[in-house]
Amino acid sequence: MNFWDQRYSQAEFAYGKEPNEYLKSKLLDMPPGRILFPAEGEGRNAVFSAQLGWDVFAFDSSIEGKKKAEKLASENGVAIDYRVEGLEEVDYPANYFDAMALSYTHFPEVKRRIFHQKLIAYLKNGGVLILECFSKKHLDYQKDNPNAGGPKDESMLFDLEELKEDFKGFDFLEAYETETELSEGLYHVGKASVVRLFGVKRA
Repeated sequence: MNFWDQRYSQAEFAYGKEPNEYLKSKLLDMPPGRILFPAEGEGRNAVFSAQLGWDVFAFDSSIEGKKKAEKLASENGVAIDYRVEGLEEVDYPANYFDAMALSYTHFPEVKRRIFHQKLIAYLKNGGVLILECFSKKHLDYQKDNPNAGGPKDESMLFDLEELKEDFKGFDFLEAYETETELSEGLYHVGKASVVRLFGVKRA
């Protein structure tokens, strides 16, 4: 059983059932369309979006994550299209989605830019990117609080300027690093250093 299957096989939801607050704040102000959630885990963000009327697509490498996501969707009376695939295998039509949400979607540094480019291709021109991930400064927060979550390997944490370069074909409405207080289930608890991007893909 891989790490994520093991984590998601618990009865409790590892990161809770409520959506990420940054994502929630953006989606509440957007008209629904078709949205993609890469590495969606147990489905908290996907299910919330479906409740708002979005046509939701998600994928993750964990079958246990899918089981939990579909259970949560059923509890809330919504449907989501959830595939069990990694980013190497997944394939969607180009220019297909109106929005894409990356919530704590961390990739190895050597693959990060390649994966981001693959995902960008699925987003329509004029499509919206919503991203919140741990910054490289987050290692200091982990030392003070083991429950803060996130990768322990600095190379898998994100730098704002590197991310802006990865998504250079976007007009950013927001692009910044900040400290936030997380309260997401068992594994994202307490102060954290995060990077946030909110941008529109240029034609």
